[in-house]
Amino acid sequence: MAKTLNLIKNDPWLEPYADAINGRHSHAMDKEAELTGGGKQTLADFASGHLYFGLHRTATGWTFREWAPNATYIYMVGTFNGWEERPGYQLTRLDNGVWELNLPADAIHHEDLYKLNVYWNGGQGERIPAWATRVVQDERTHIFSAQVWCPQQSYTFRTKDFVPDTHPLLIYECHIGMAQQEEKVGTYTEFREKILPRIAREGYNCLQIMAIQEHPYYGSFGYHVSSFFAASSRFGTPDELKQLIDEAHAMGIAVIMDIVHSHAVKNEVEGLGNFAGDPNQYFYPGARREHPAWDSLCFDYGKNEVVHFLLSNCKYWLEEYRFDGFRFDGVTSMLYYSHGLGEAFTNYADYFNGHQDDNAICYLTLANRVIHQVNPAAITIAEEVSGMPGLAARVDDGGYGFDYRMAMNIPDYWIKLIKEKIDEDWKPSSLFWEVTNRRSDEKTISYTESHDQALVGDKTIIFRLIDADMYWHMQKGDENYVVHRGIALHKMIRLLTATTINGGYLNYMGNEFGHPEWIDFPREGNGWSYKYARRQWDLVDNKNLCYHYLGDFDAAMLQVIKGERDFQATPVQEVWHNDGDQILAYMRHDLVFVFNFNPKHSFVDYGFLVPTGAYEVLLNTDAPAYGGNGLADDALVHFTNADPLYAKDGKGWLKLYIPARTAVVLRKKG
Repeated sequence: MAKTLNLIKNDPWLEPYADAINGRHSHAMDKEAELTGGGKQTLADFASGHLYFGLHRTATGWTFREWAPNATYIYMVGTFNGWEERPGYQLTRLDNGVWELNLPADAIHHEDLYKLNVYWNGGQGERIPAWATRVVQDERTHIFSAQVWCPQQSYTFRTKDFVPDTHPLLIYECHIGMAQQEEKVGTYTEFREKILPRIAREGYNCLQIMAIQEHPYYGSFGYHVSSFFAASSRFGTPDELKQLIDEAHAMGIAVIMDIVHSHAVKNEVEGLGNFAGDPNQYFYPGARREHPAWDSLCFDYGKNEVVHFLLSNCKYWLEEYRFDGFRFDGVTSMLYYSHGLGEAFTNYADYFNGHQDDNAICYLTLANRVIHQVNPAAITIAEEVSGMPGLAARVDDGGYGFDYRMAMNIPDYWIKLIKEKIDEDWKPSSLFWEVTNRRSDEKTISYTESHDQALVGDKTIIFRLIDADMYWHMQKGDENYVVHRGIALHKMIRLLTATTINGGYLNYMGNEFGHPEWIDFPREGNGWSYKYARRQWDLVDNKNLCYHYLGDFDAAMLQVIKGERDFQATPVQEVWHNDGDQILAYMRHDLVFVFNFNPKHSFVDYGFLVPTGAYEVLLNTDAPAYGGNGLADDALVHFTNADPLYAKDGKGWLKLYIPARTAVVLRKKG
């Protein structure tokens, strides 16, 4: 009789689906045994395709290998042979669809451009190698080519044995290209010099970088990947990216990347869409090949060669660039045959009804195994909206092995609330339930908004709250009611979300200070403009504007969180809520968080039962330093009032003055 996995023990509601859960777990373990030869090597050893395939400098010259089982002939062409097919550059077919070419040392050189001319029965095409680690675009012709990258002196990492601080994980989500003030594509170097110090000062301990894997169309936000092993050259060189990561580590900041293994761009010349006359070499056959919503191709996770490609990709980024982990994009799309489109996911049966892609589930489990074998301290996060149980549970417990899952319900909730409810109808009980609604055995990344809410067609929280008044009334002294309300709620929404975490907190670049405009990449519809594909740092730097209030508050909020070791692991204990008054209070260890969402009514001597003692104010959203009115005296130490009824429990009444639309954080002294 098979043992009961902890995933099921921890949640008895999963017992009816034990067969499915055990089956998925066994599938992954059986596949691992198959790929490792029954344990003759580790899965991390297996995931080393990048050391074999692609172009490599050897002691005597160069070796190039490619997997193309449907090809009949392959030639390497490039700047070194006039882009012509020459006998010395024809690949030789080995076993299992692998092709190889050995060249003398002087046959190709650093920064040479190259491609493959691939022939198959009935056709031929120019292709960029699937394992290329450097791909560049010609500024004049816009044509992409692989590039030999083998400088005489590669970048040497200075920060040794970096271990990320994940207690808690405070993530700054960013995009290198749009991180600069100027209307252009920013670079790795500019980000390192100008933006990284800002992030360190703010107090974030993790950088999540989007759009690293090479993608032909800038406006895809990096989600239509063509070359999975190549760091996007539009931002600079591999060495410049390595230096950025190295300096972040020196500042104590972990660096993770958005990794896109959920789909691939359709392009055939730049991508994998039809590499050697076989459109299904990397992708599912038939109707499952194309993603119906994303205009992209879906990997065939049932093929060992595809699993080898993707697992090696995980290991490559960890070892070559020293990334500290990954945020896996589009996990919901991978898990279900429907890609999660049009499904409500209202009960557990929806996760175990046979409509799940067990091959993808197996791949994700193995990916987490590989990543944590290569780097036990690595961070993995799943972007997943359906709520699949076990996603962020340990593999040994029957889960899929992610360290965290994105709490995607929270930003959706805030948007719906702001859009549909007047302030008087905000119910603290509903707010508290939403930000704490999660599985007890899985850690989450809470956030109010990511890049998704900042794109054209959507609105950031600050823009939903203030809208056009941001353009006219953010000057100090000229604020109107709309601006005051927006600034107050922006702080309260963030404080509630960030201080109820059970894993980590995420903010998208610029949203911490209420960046006023959406993101719109250069495209035909906007005249290829970069006006909205940038960040206006001058707004937060200008002390005559109100933006710095929000930025300063964000930094102070992070200091409160970081001031408590393992803040994310302390229990969140509700102290009080009253939906009529719109008051909410909860505790974490010695910290008390009190919110008054009432837009009109302030309360004097509002009492809460808390452990007896003295409490000092750590943070107040109403402080003048953060754009508030300063109605309460934050220098006061608040002492609990004794009550014989609760003395035996060690509790007394903490009575506070709580102005309308404010929140305060207090800490028990001693």
